[in-house]
Amino acid sequence: MDLANLNAFIAIAETGSFSGAGERLHLTQPAISKRIAGLEQQLKVRLFDRLGREVGLTEAGRALLPRAYQILNVLDDTRRALTNLTGEVTGRLTLATSHHIGLHRLPPLLREFTRRYPEVALDIQFLDSEVAYEEILHGRAELAVITLAPEPHALVKATPVWDDPLDFVVAPEHSLLHNGKVSLADIARHPAVFPGGNTFTHHIVQRLFEAQGLTPNIAMSTNYLETIKMMVSIGLAWSVLPRTMLDEQVARIPLPGIQLTRQLGYILHTERTLSNAARAFMALLDAQLESPGTQG
Repeated sequence: MDLANLNAFIAIAETGSFSGAGERLHLTQPAISKRIAGLEQQLKVRLFDRLGREVGLTEAGRALLPRAYQILNVLDDTRRALTNLTGEVTGRLTLATSHHIGLHRLPPLLREFTRRYPEVALDIQFLDSEVAYEEILHGRAELAVITLAPEPHALVKATPVWDDPLDFVVAPEHSLLHNGKVSLADIARHPAVFPGGNTFTHHIVQRLFEAQGLTPNIAMSTNYLETIKMMVSIGLAWSVLPRTMLDEQVARIPLPGIQLTRQLGYILHTERTLSNAARAFMALLDAQLESPGTQG
């Protein structure tokens, strides 16, 4: 079975179009179509239903997809295992990370890693934590440094590195800061800007309100914490932000007895052989646990 054809099949299945697969693989649409035609001819089944511009997997295509992932992952795993025998830290390391962690936590580690291992080609992908999770599950990234899921997948090993306290925040002139003691119920009555409903952080905050029988008044949502901070700072809404992002633009709302936090760390696939480069980067992350002053 031709691996190039399998890669084209997976790309179409994930992007939902032949043109999208071509953009991902840097191929023309006719070249993608030729690869799929070859794969369908070899397997003697139709893999995609083409209805106008819509492309969907047939029953045979759905059966092939997990096996295609498995075939490519086994091949990649074999390559890494053989390369690791040299003991050298070289090659490509595909690292997925969230924008927040990539901007606020990783720069010193990346600087140290590139200084120690100049022969490694770093492929850093800035993604939402939830998307990075899928990249690990499907073998498209070797490591991901993200906000850890409250309930990790059985095939994912998660290692916490940093505790990330979360604070309720508003603009400095917001009325919630000038009404005396504030409760969670008081906050729930005001408009909020939340991380997207699919995010781990959203679920953490939502569970706090549900535990007290409350429903927050979510007026807006976005996955970008810097955008949330801007919306809060101009007085549009309250929100919850990592304590590391607080400055004079926003003010913390004191809530006695309530402490929210999330864990940041790295994840990997439990059935994947890691490259020497990935192991070296993990060692730098693990050192953060042993160094004083790295928590919070």
